[in-house]
Amino acid sequence: MIHAADIREWRNRDVVDSEGNKIGLLESIYVDTSTDEPAMAAVRTGLPTRHRLTFVPVGEATVGPDYVKVPYAKALVKKAPSIGTDDILAAEAEEGIFQHYDMAYQTGADGERQLARR
Repeated sequence: MIHAADIREWRNRDVVDSEGNKIGLLESIYVDTSTDEPAMAAVRTGLPTRHRLTFVPVGEATVGPDYVKVPYAKALVKKAPSIGTDDILAAEAEEGIFQHYDMAYQTGADGERQLARR
């Protein structure tokens, strides 16, 4: 698991799947607004001229010397919802990310977003 205190250290590190295949570079972390714990990583993927930020859960991620390993196959992550590198994750898009990974999505008691960028 990635701890909140370690987030800045892992920016721009490789994100790899469970087999060690490179998915992309860790751009930013989104925390769960109810716990302030890291929940999703925005991973820079795509061709150099067409980068996207693709989302992957980090609740069970492990870290190595130069990488963050997520327990999801590269193919699954590449098909996950994404945004442009200059875009902001819209509140209405959050649920689709959770559904892609068969995870429960729950807004706050007053309808707050579940994710916040750190």
